[in-house]
Amino acid sequence: MSFSNPPSPADHHHSRIGAGITLGLAASLAFATSGTFVRPLLEAGWTPGAAVFWRVLVASVLLAPFGLWAMRGHWGELRAEWFRVLAFGLLAVAMAQGMYFSAVSRMSVSVALLLEYMAPVALVLLAWVRTRKAPSGLILAGSAASVVGLFCVLDLTGARLDGLGVLFAMGAMVGAAAYFAIGSGDSKLPALALPAFGLPIGAVALGLLIAVGALPYSAPLVDVTLLGHQVPWWVPLSVVIVVATAAAYALGLAGLPLMGERLSSFVSLSEVLFATAVAALILGEIPSPMQLLGGVGIIAGVVLIRLDGMSTAPAPAEELVALD
Repeated sequence: MSFSNPPSPADHHHSRIGAGITLGLAASLAFATSGTFVRPLLEAGWTPGAAVFWRVLVASVLLAPFGLWAMRGHWGELRAEWFRVLAFGLLAVAMAQGMYFSAVSRMSVSVALLLEYMAPVALVLLAWVRTRKAPSGLILAGSAASVVGLFCVLDLTGARLDGLGVLFAMGAMVGAAAYFAIGSGDSKLPALALPAFGLPIGAVALGLLIAVGALPYSAPLVDVTLLGHQVPWWVPLSVVIVVATAAAYALGLAGLPLMGERLSSFVSLSEVLFATAVAALILGEIPSPMQLLGGVGIIAGVVLIRLDGMSTAPAPAEELVALD
């Protein structure tokens, strides 16, 4: 009879990160469907504000029963961490979504995406300032590779800049950074608590912006063109709500604590790659060789960040025992 050794802390650490990366990639794929399926609505006269409002509002209704079920016995934790949930709803939902769509209304999608996806680099710089400790060579190399890859994947040909649009996009970057920082922090809340209770807060905030005229609103309930066919408006909107919002937030927030804010923010760059692939499959927008090269750069950056995490994995238990 043979006995296998119990898994070491390092093995457990790596398995947690592996599970987190899997959830993060699934979330990125889900988020990536939003652009392709919201486009028919925008072409039919929907404003970005209307699309994001209904996206967040209905998704919050869908997640509410699951959130209430997950919160059984945890209401004390929710009361204790109410500020965390409020900040998530205002920053990671309302600010990130509203500012991004506002930026898109004034400038090209590619530039808005580029600025928003500077969030991983911003988190690295923030950690540098906060800890006064320079990032490792792997972190710096991974950041550089990801940024170069992002430039290549996003087609900036003919891109136009708009001062207010840039400010909106920077606001979206702050919201995206808040998503990773808040979602990966220490918490006793179930994973579903943040999306289940944060999305309604975001919906209320977006509704108030629409009510005061800060977000233009138009949502004609007409048939739209999707995959060459005329379909009711609610068909693409349903995909955006169920897949790109409810499922994406739930999956992403389940994976964030397993990876940590730095690695998860770089894994999220895969959303750009998935968005390109979805557009190629559904809209026939074939990526160029430069975009494929950019994809390699983003993946290389994530791998370098992951290698840095492996080099700092927890030591085996026997090495952590203090000697008198």
